[in-house]
Amino acid sequence: MKILLISALLLSTTALAQVKIDSPNSGWRNSKGAKEAYSQDVNYPAASVSVQEGQSPTAEIRGRIAGKGKSKPATLVVNGVAMPMAVQEDGSFARPYAFGRGSNSVEVRSPDGKARNRTQFLDSYAGKTQSRLRVVLSWDSDGTDVDLHVVAPDGGHSWYGNRVMPNGGALDVDVTTGYGPEIFSSAAPPKGNYHVYVNYYGAGQDSGILTVAQVAIITNENSPNERQEVVRVPLRAPGELTLVKSFVFP
Repeated sequence: MKILLISALLLSTTALAQVKIDSPNSGWRNSKGAKEAYSQDVNYPAASVSVQEGQSPTAEIRGRIAGKGKSKPATLVVNGVAMPMAVQEDGSFARPYAFGRGSNSVEVRSPDGKARNRTQFLDSYAGKTQSRLRVVLSWDSDGTDVDLHVVAPDGGHSWYGNRVMPNGGALDVDVTTGYGPEIFSSAAPPKGNYHVYVNYYGAGQDSGILTVAQVAIITNENSPNERQEVVRVPLRAPGELTLVKSFVFP
């Protein structure tokens, strides 16, 4: 019995060790003065998610999954929102992420779900810009291009061809090779009606593939008034622009 228990503990430790999160680090931090960039250069097609050179570890998710297997994505969970995440051939993953001040958590799960790692940290920088509205798009098929469109009450329209709205709301990266996530965030969203669309841009040669898009809408993040809503919608026809959700902020 004792030998079986020790063996189980060793297997558990080995599984956990397969997923490594290099950043963000756990614990307390103050991101004042850190170089944090959340958007990539505008170009099309944007082959993959890019982290700009010199990016601070306070504004990225980076690590490696050993023995990740093939074909399936990993799972990324940020502050309770789960989404598929593409992993490179060598098991590495990296993407920019605009964390807010206060408590944040990141969990990465291996494609088979048997290995995982989690980090939690608190950013105490009071001057850090806080997202009051965040819209996170992800989807469940590789080799596909799905685009996020957010229309604000003042007429602002954020999409891959026009990332930044006049009111300051912005889309971070354009993922054209599958899974996402693409993230829109705004620190001072105008009050009124918002409309969230997704455009199933294409799936390469396999035009008949069914893709399920997931849109998470988070308001007043990292505050007692935080709210999350997740909507999933099937996408069948390339070129199809689909209204996923209309909502009123605040």
